[in-house]
Amino acid sequence: MDEKKQFEISNRLYVLVGILLAAIVFFMAMRIIADFSALPENFPREITVTAEGKVFTAPDIATVKIGVKSEGKEISAAVSDNNKKLKEALESIRGLGIEEKDIKTAKYDLYPRYDYKEGERIFKGYELNQEIIVKIRDFEKIGSVIGASAEKGANLIGDLAFAVDDPEGAKEEAIKKAIEKAKAKAEFIAQESGFELVKVINFFEESSEFPEFIGRGGEKAIAGEAPIIQPGESEIAVRIGLTYRIR
Repeated sequence: MDEKKQFEISNRLYVLVGILLAAIVFFMAMRIIADFSALPENFPREITVTAEGKVFTAPDIATVKIGVKSEGKEISAAVSDNNKKLKEALESIRGLGIEEKDIKTAKYDLYPRYDYKEGERIFKGYELNQEIIVKIRDFEKIGSVIGASAEKGANLIGDLAFAVDDPEGAKEEAIKKAIEKAKAKAEFIAQESGFELVKVINFFEESSEFPEFIGRGGEKAIAGEAPIIQPGESEIAVRIGLTYRIR
């Protein structure tokens, strides 16, 4: 008799626990459904639009690498020849009105030279490569700078490039154009979709491009001819994004 009562009590406890667990699960499910149903009203509604602004600009500076390659049996011979030629080239460049702030050393490499014959390494001497970068603000002087340098013994001339010395102004103009496009896009989407733009809550810049204008002409300068210079123009592109709160 006692065993039967204990069995009945155990069954009742299992039933009560099962009912309690079912109630908890039901309550949690209803809570999740209620929260999910209320999400569009409680959760901030946003829209993000992106746009690109472009500005075409012409370069206002040119840069060119000018250098001297010298060889010698002794270090002193290579250094002496190199320094003499580069010094004379620099004097010619300064004589054309290029300021000191627009001339800087770009490379100074001194190393031994070897030949290899039948698996044997044979010492030949030393080689010194010294290069400077010259910034030219008057494009009419480009040919003169290259030609004068070559006449004084510069035998490494190249990497002629054009750039915008201060691209920030063009970048700001590109950003303005991108923002105008993004605003117009957001207004169009809002009108077609039936919601209202409240305010901008975030701004980000995805990318910006500052192009380098590449030119050629160093080879002809060494031969005594002025290079043909065509700076051209390119674009500065900025891509931005605007995030709006909507309702």
